[in-house]
Amino acid sequence: MNSQVDNNAADMIQRLLNAQRNAYLAEGAVSAETRIDRLQRAIDLVFDNRDAIVDALSADFGHRSSHQSLMSDIYATIECLKYSKKHLKKWMKTEKRKAPFPMNLLGAKARVEFQPKGVIGIIGTWNFPVNTIFAPLAGIFAAGNRAMIKCSEVTPQTGELMEQLIAKYFKPEELVAINGGPDVGASFSAAPFDHIIFTGATSIARHIMRAAADNLTPVTLELGGKSPVIISDSYPMNEAIERIVNGKILNVGQVCLSPDYILVPEAKLEEFVSGTMNYLGTLFSSLLNNPDYSSVVNARHYQRLQSYLADAREQGADIREFNPANEDFSQQSGTHKLPLTLVVNPSDELKVMQEELFGPIVCVKSYRSVDDCLDYINARPRPLALYYFGKNEAEQRRILDRSTSGAVTINDVIFHVSCEDLPFGGIGPSGMGYYHGKDGFLTFSHAKAVYKQSGVNFQKLGGMLPPYGEKAEKTLNTMIRK
Repeated sequence: MNSQVDNNAADMIQRLLNAQRNAYLAEGAVSAETRIDRLQRAIDLVFDNRDAIVDALSADFGHRSSHQSLMSDIYATIECLKYSKKHLKKWMKTEKRKAPFPMNLLGAKARVEFQPKGVIGIIGTWNFPVNTIFAPLAGIFAAGNRAMIKCSEVTPQTGELMEQLIAKYFKPEELVAINGGPDVGASFSAAPFDHIIFTGATSIARHIMRAAADNLTPVTLELGGKSPVIISDSYPMNEAIERIVNGKILNVGQVCLSPDYILVPEAKLEEFVSGTMNYLGTLFSSLLNNPDYSSVVNARHYQRLQSYLADAREQGADIREFNPANEDFSQQSGTHKLPLTLVVNPSDELKVMQEELFGPIVCVKSYRSVDDCLDYINARPRPLALYYFGKNEAEQRRILDRSTSGAVTINDVIFHVSCEDLPFGGIGPSGMGYYHGKDGFLTFSHAKAVYKQSGVNFQKLGGMLPPYGEKAEKTLNTMIRK
């Protein structure tokens, strides 16, 4: 039965892919006007249906702050699309390159033309199920491609809405969305796309890469990991707390860029912990029925997070839970809310320090010197982001030079993702490749080298054709220099 389902999914995906590829080949050069039209329709789709999208997101999560959905899945998505729409004509321009000497003196020319790759596969994820499909689509459409989307099965109502809306705003030969479980996802990643972009867990990314390898399909992987925060002695603690908490409460930590563990000067550890609890108290007087406090997406992820905390408790960890109204979180109907919880100076053997948290839990560890922070971070898999709070320029430079991460935000968290003129991506276990803005355009374009030869036959003129003789030697002696 499973084999039949797999075959049906693979056949459906291949038919859609063939239709898009045939339409792409028949279209030929994709004009700027066509690209702008497709981007505008994507903007219209998200803007016109923003209320329905917010409702679907909340239904999938049990409860999700409407304001946070408007910020992350509506506003941020529209901004990505608008940025590409505004700049794509400039990005499309042919780049002149230098032809080699002496052919350049004889009229040879070189250039790079940016050509669409063809049909791009987008595999979105559940934490931002609209943004993780439409943000890469900005670069995909700007580059002149067509696209197929695999929506996350973890957020089925949003996925179903996306499938319906995309069918309303686009022809299937331009853009199509597909829903389904792991069997559909496996068939999707094994299809012979011209490029695949996947956003999600590192464990699933390994399967994506293996499946794509059979077709030699290039992949862009946007993953996650444990993004660290370093708070320097040179930065005001209360200001750092506010900015870190503001980032952590976004989608209650269900963000690939969410601060995962925080390194605090040893003498200021308790100041950070108490200051965090005090600041949270200014934001939330209660949590269970608070519309501004979102739910963990489902029971499986709720139990995963609870297992991390149970492991920490069993090992005697110092756990500080923010629960201002002393509510009973075991008695919930339709939601999976979890208080924001600090685990203070956990040992590295605990699950909270081994696994990406991806929820309303954050670890706090004390340090004696910034070099200790660097050693600690560098001994672990390279994170998607690193955050530094400090006003010491030399220390900042040292951290930038001695650490490797997908990106760095200085004196805040997460905000680098909102800068469309910066590449967004990870390194190693946190990802491969990047997109956003012009970098997305380049990722989803083929940089085609074009060389136009001079009318003068240089090889014949220089004696560079057999039978070789003295003339060839003189030419080569002239050409070969230190």
